[in-house]
Amino acid sequence: MVWSGENALRYSRNLLVEELGERGQERLFRSSVLVVGAGGLGSPALLYLAAAGIGRIGVIDGDRVDVTNLNRQVIHTSGDVGRRKTESAADALKAFRPDLDVEAYGELLTAANAVGLFRKYDAVVDGSDNFPTKYLCSDAAVVARRPLVHAGVLRFGGQLLTVVPGEGPCLRCLIPEIPPRKDAPTCSESGIVGAAAGVVGAWQAMEAIKLLAGIAPSPPGRLLTVDTLTNEVTCVAVRRDPACPACGERPRIADPLSPEEYRNGGRCVA
Repeated sequence: MVWSGENALRYSRNLLVEELGERGQERLFRSSVLVVGAGGLGSPALLYLAAAGIGRIGVIDGDRVDVTNLNRQVIHTSGDVGRRKTESAADALKAFRPDLDVEAYGELLTAANAVGLFRKYDAVVDGSDNFPTKYLCSDAAVVARRPLVHAGVLRFGGQLLTVVPGEGPCLRCLIPEIPPRKDAPTCSESGIVGAAAGVVGAWQAMEAIKLLAGIAPSPPGRLLTVDTLTNEVTCVAVRRDPACPACGERPRIADPLSPEEYRNGGRCVA
């Protein structure tokens, strides 16, 4: 990206932040992020990553916009109902920032494409809405050696964990196996307040920005929990499990499984 007069103005408030400054902004211009899912988490993450000056953004999602999405998936509008989410999101991002390099993948994230896709980007933001895909993201990030910002939301809040392979724990260190279906309700079952997804998705963007700009002040591996109903925010350290099959001392995961295989209780071992 060229430091034109317009860009100097557009990112002038970023430049005033001492920890970021011109050097950090240049790093953002040269960086790339893949966002998995253009939904409740992906929508605010995509918009704030673009606003920060990320040079190249990819978005992968196999779904189409539904009217029930519009309470929280703010990158889409009523006129987008029925369109592929990736097309709608790409159009919104280009309208917001015409110089942005956007790559849209209108397909599901699978075991066949995850590692290859992750390796094309400097970081990955997990905005998926189900545990099988979240485990796929975590395992693929470890295999591809790409940092991953994981999050999940429900009702009034959510949780966030930044995974940096080789430096901290992965999702399996926190939750070794996918929770039973009865313990993992979806938004369609328990609901979600749109603004809560916005808070967590924006926080995901901030985590990615800190990583890419080289200004992350603390090591990865801290689980952040946000409850917007009670206004409580907690942060606890997550220990890297030496026996973790993905990121432990003797990793056994060579290739991730498909979300369907995770859903059926498959094991991801070499």
